[in-house]
Amino acid sequence: MPHSESPTMASPIVVDKSGSAPAPSHEDVQAFLNSIITAKTSHASVDAAYALTELLINSVGFRGLQGYGILDSLKKSATNKKDPVQREGAMNGVGALFERFPRAQKLTEVIFLVQDETLLPLTIDSLSDKAAPVRESAKYALDSLFDNLSAEAKVLGLLPGLMKYLGKKSGKWQGAVGALELMGRMADKAKMGMESLEVEQEKDVLREAMGKKLEGLIPIVESYMHDLKSEVAKQAVKTMNSLTTLLQNDDIAPRIPILVKAIEDPSTQSLQKAIHALSQTTFVAVVTSPVLAMVTPLLERSLNNPNTTQEVTRQTVVVVENLTKLVHDPIEARAFLPKLRPGVKAVVDRASMPEVREIGGRALAVIDSAIADKDGNVEHGALARVSPFEVSLTLETHIKNNGGLLNFPGDSEVWASAKALVSAMIAEDVHERQIKRISSLVAPYLQPLMNPGAAEKVSEAVSQFYIDEDHRKFGQPIVEEDGETEIVNATFSLGYGGMLLLSHTNLRLLKGHRYGLCGRNGAGKSTLMRSIANGKLEGFPPQDEVKTCFVEHNQGEDAEITILEYIVKDPRFKDETKERISEVLEEVGFTSGPEGRQSHKVGSLSGGWKMKLALARAMLMRADVLLLDEPTNHLDVANVAWLQEYLKSHTEITSLIVSHDSGFLDAVCTDIYHYEQKKLVCYKGNLADFVRQKPEGKSYYTLSSSQVQFKFPPPGILTGVKSNTRSILRMTDCTFTYPGAPKPSLYNASCNLSLSSRVAIIGANGAGKSTLIKILTGEVIPQEGKVEKHPNLRIGYIKQHALEHVEMHLEKTPNQYLQWRYANGDDREVLMKQTRVLTAEDKAQMETPIDLGDGKGARRIEALIGRQKYKKTFQYEVKWLHMLPKFNTMISRETLLEKGFQKLIQEFDDHEASREGLGYRVLEPKVISKHFEDLGMDPEIANHNEISGLSGGQKVKVVLAGAMWNNPHLLVLDEPTNFLDRDSLGGLAVAIRDYKGGVIMISHNEEFVGALCPEQWHVIDGRVQHKGHLAVDMARFEDSSRPGSSVASSNVSSAAPSSAGTPIGSDTEGDMKFKAKKKKKMTKKEVKEREVRRRLRYIDWLNSPKGTPQPPNTDDEAE
Repeated sequence: MPHSESPTMASPIVVDKSGSAPAPSHEDVQAFLNSIITAKTSHASVDAAYALTELLINSVGFRGLQGYGILDSLKKSATNKKDPVQREGAMNGVGALFERFPRAQKLTEVIFLVQDETLLPLTIDSLSDKAAPVRESAKYALDSLFDNLSAEAKVLGLLPGLMKYLGKKSGKWQGAVGALELMGRMADKAKMGMESLEVEQEKDVLREAMGKKLEGLIPIVESYMHDLKSEVAKQAVKTMNSLTTLLQNDDIAPRIPILVKAIEDPSTQSLQKAIHALSQTTFVAVVTSPVLAMVTPLLERSLNNPNTTQEVTRQTVVVVENLTKLVHDPIEARAFLPKLRPGVKAVVDRASMPEVREIGGRALAVIDSAIADKDGNVEHGALARVSPFEVSLTLETHIKNNGGLLNFPGDSEVWASAKALVSAMIAEDVHERQIKRISSLVAPYLQPLMNPGAAEKVSEAVSQFYIDEDHRKFGQPIVEEDGETEIVNATFSLGYGGMLLLSHTNLRLLKGHRYGLCGRNGAGKSTLMRSIANGKLEGFPPQDEVKTCFVEHNQGEDAEITILEYIVKDPRFKDETKERISEVLEEVGFTSGPEGRQSHKVGSLSGGWKMKLALARAMLMRADVLLLDEPTNHLDVANVAWLQEYLKSHTEITSLIVSHDSGFLDAVCTDIYHYEQKKLVCYKGNLADFVRQKPEGKSYYTLSSSQVQFKFPPPGILTGVKSNTRSILRMTDCTFTYPGAPKPSLYNASCNLSLSSRVAIIGANGAGKSTLIKILTGEVIPQEGKVEKHPNLRIGYIKQHALEHVEMHLEKTPNQYLQWRYANGDDREVLMKQTRVLTAEDKAQMETPIDLGDGKGARRIEALIGRQKYKKTFQYEVKWLHMLPKFNTMISRETLLEKGFQKLIQEFDDHEASREGLGYRVLEPKVISKHFEDLGMDPEIANHNEISGLSGGQKVKVVLAGAMWNNPHLLVLDEPTNFLDRDSLGGLAVAIRDYKGGVIMISHNEEFVGALCPEQWHVIDGRVQHKGHLAVDMARFEDSSRPGSSVASSNVSSAAPSSAGTPIGSDTEGDMKFKAKKKKKMTKKEVKEREVRRRLRYIDWLNSPKGTPQPPNTDDEAE
């Protein structure tokens, strides 16, 4: 129905923009309003609303909204309960204003969201209207408003309105659902993605600003999660899940579903599950206010609940301590930690268990330290945030300096509201260091209120003021060197599978610079390099502009052609002459000629020489950028020095290097790129300079288990071995030659190992180190000499090409791989060794009947089914083919060996050793998950991620977990440091240091070997030379000062020179039979003393209460 009278005018209309259309008459505006609310179709109503909006924008602008009373008129129609057509038209009119006005004049955001406090609630309430067209129009209006607000206006304008609406709880349930949905959309809008740089920067601002509001948002949403209306509760849970995406903390992220469940279900059980999940989390990332807002209510509930058990209280206090240590901002600490302090103080004062009180005391000290104003940072403003009030003063100063406001009627009221909103938005951007966005927050809001050009000058002045302030606080930005040649400047995002690794980060490479790429395992270092090499990185120059070569470990190559032929046949080098290829190969160490290394087969190369071959290929490509993934792996000291010199001398080549070798990065790098919150941050200088700027990078220099902890299982008992220095594995006069090789790889080598051995095998590439290990572990059989081991000895072995263990199981998860490997009670990978696989001769031997001379004739062995101790050795129960078990025979080990059944005995001994090691292991997913967790792998990854999707470092942890599952006595590691990042390297070093079994390793990492191995075997041209006991450098460990952290060294020599026939040792060591020691005969005096002890013990028993068991009389009695 048309209006009978015009609304009263608030003030005269003023047109201040030159060239604008004249102000419309009241009658014209009224006619449009009538058309909007009386139109017969929704389409006609929206068209009329658009026409009115365009009329106002092109003439009087924002002043017309109040001057013509448009908002009052629409609100009046929206509340007309008798006419749904008017209500629908009013919502269409509001929607058109929300859609068109903020784009043209951002100042209207202030009118819609701040100045008029009833417009937003009225629109949300219309979502619960009985008429469907009204609900649709209201949805259109809210969507239009949401889509046309900047990130800052969403958080500081729209979000407070939504919070206020939900806080009242006076509206209908449909309105609550709509407000919760808008809140969830806002959080979803902030999710990091791979859109344009401008969009991602907008998301960054929205994410950070909204994250700071979580403290107030979570209690509001939580209250609606328990609403009796199922639709409201369902939407509240959905919104809460959306809000948790704002946390951006890799430590908390896997636990979010459990935390949300604890909020949704406030029972004691769900709370205890959440606390337990948090207590199992290793906190590494810096803790910010969003994380604290999420976990503080749960921790507070646990601390203040009188029914919380002492164990859950202990876990809660531990979580509080660990979280607080990582709160780096004292302002954020002061906002949240005082809520937890009373609960922790109560634990210190009243907890029944001394251990819990002690942990509470530590947590209380950490809280007080975090809240404290260190060095007066807060007091003196070094860390203080700019307040909106301070921003408003700055704004007023610069407005006054540029002619002031026009001050038309009503402007001062609008500017008062706008100033508060604009100041809050600028303060937020200043804190997030998004200074470039300030200009977009000043000029658009001031343009309608100032003379032409004045708003831009104010905007420029305010931006410059805060740029100068930022430089004062954080220092001047690094000015790039003049005269440098830029070859790459790419801005890109990088994802792998379902994970976002890098979001809109910049990679800038200068010619001749050598960049170290540092980050934790799984951060995406190798993925980034592989993307560059494959030409799939957005913005990176193509190969015809910048030649890029990925130098990686490709040890799986097993070519039967010579090295020279291998390179010549490569299609990439078809234009190179054979002479040029030979020269380049010679430059990296491959000698020419019939006897030179160029004529060797590719398959015969050691890991170090394969790396040099890859470098030669890069040189032949004349690469501009070398991508080096762990280049020092498998390289000996001399070759590492050669590589350092090569990289430094070729100043025309730019290098991007991933390496865990801190010494190498120090010697080579000119810059460091560091992974920080899905961005690449560049630091000038080498690794030492980086650590000075970023102290948390210290883990690149010390072997610390603070971030990744490995825990090896105890090795168990070996029959007959009472001393840790007793030989358990021995090799005597062994010589081995690879098929087709002109000379032996190992010659006349002898050595032995004990449970206390910590041995490092040192030598040049190709000297025979890996061959020595393979002979010791039974991977290959020597042509001369013998290898003896304790029959129950269990060996955990990780090969040089560590990933070979899992390459055949890429479709399995780590948990499934371990189940497959030990499914039958044996280690299936042991059964694949050469010493276990039956050859044709072995099978023929099994078919040969044997006669034991017991009168029963010749019989064929079917299997060995038992073993028992017999004098100084073992005897085995033999099941004969086609004979009943009652005819089984016990045969000594020596007899079976003499008859040629060595592999049969070895297989049974392996089974017995494995059965003994697995005696306390249950092969079920839950136990396996705990085993992976002990070895530094997240159980979520171990249970659900396929091996094919894991990083190199994670695959090494899978291999390590497989080797340690049956509690080995001896750990054999061939290049264990390859593929592991610094944190994992530190965790491995501490685990080896504390391990109770023997360890033998090949490693070129001097830092790793020097910290762990007091004994070294040097392999030179196939001969083993023993180097005396060395002092280990405990200073390399971060926790070197703690008691009991020394490394046990082998007191008995573990190796002897190859020239010696057998290692020098005692008779018992020379005999690998492990006989029991004879009991010493007692003297008469000792017998008499024993009788006295037994008599007194018997009298004590007679005087004891009835039912006390009688103590036994033993020969091993203590005094």
